[in-house]
Amino acid sequence: MDIKSIAGFASITKDPDASAQLYEDMLGLPLEKLDDYRFMDKFPGAHHFGVWPLSMAAQSCFGQDEWPEDILEPTATIEFELADAAAVEAAVREMQGKGQEFIHEARTEPWGQTVARFMSPEGVLVGLSFAPWLHE
Repeated sequence: MDIKSIAGFASITKDPDASAQLYEDMLGLPLEKLDDYRFMDKFPGAHHFGVWPLSMAAQSCFGQDEWPEDILEPTATIEFELADAAAVEAAVREMQGKGQEFIHEARTEPWGQTVARFMSPEGVLVGLSFAPWLHE
């Protein structure tokens, strides 16, 4: 087997309208609609795929090994890459102005990535990111 790229990623939701509001209205993705399925083809390629232990996600988001019981436990994560660290901070302010709550606002991780994270309605941990090495 010779896998060339991630062919697609889709969140799975019980409430497609709430999820579509996040991805279309808050994040501004130009999604098409086919029945209740919303999508966009030829989305720029993924630069990373991983299997992230929940304890590591909790450490990254909350500085502890356990995911808080009062926050929906994620089963997937997706990060949307922005132009620079200032763009991440601006996106957080923009989305907060529309009512989006964040698990944590923009911060620079020890490995150099600036990221802010929030939970989608369907339980995907969403990151707004600037990873300098993707822009070299």
